[in-house]
Amino acid sequence: MRRWLSGAAALLMLSACADRPVAPAAGQVRIAPELVMALPSPAELGRSLEATQLVTAHYGDRTFVFEGHLSATPERFLLVCLDAMGRKALTISWSASGIAAEAAPWIPAELRPDNMLADMVLLYWPEASVRRLLAPAAGTLVSGPRSRSVRVDGKEIVHADYATADPWTGSLSYRNLPLGYALEIQSVEVFR
Repeated sequence: MRRWLSGAAALLMLSACADRPVAPAAGQVRIAPELVMALPSPAELGRSLEATQLVTAHYGDRTFVFEGHLSATPERFLLVCLDAMGRKALTISWSASGIAAEAAPWIPAELRPDNMLADMVLLYWPEASVRRLLAPAAGTLVSGPRSRSVRVDGKEIVHADYATADPWTGSLSYRNLPLGYALEIQSVEVFR
């Protein structure tokens, strides 16, 4: 009986470990429990740009609104977020040397810069790049003239609808179904 109980305890411990998702490797981000994606380089965006965004984020019954200022070059992607009172809430700088982030003390720890960058990649990077990034994890990109959807084993994980053909000008709605959040983003590309 003791041997059986020891075996059953060991089996339970192993199954508990199997249920925990393994942390992604450096340079990768978990988009959903069943999907890990490597982040590309900022250069894969394929262009330089400056844009301003108004983002409304819905997490369960909580809603957050912030303004984002983006600057992208082949060498660096910079995102500066301001809260509704105009205070700097978060700065993310992403280059070949990695991701550097600076967050205000009131920003929740759950707001991870690498996840924010992954959302940006899924929304704005060229289709060929996103397809290549999803392929190692058996993720697929399904896109239409004004939509993108990421699927794993035929199950939709992420969905985005764009109001215009140019995602950098206009509005879009984005849902990460397994992680339970939605974004409404209004973007304006700033021409200099």
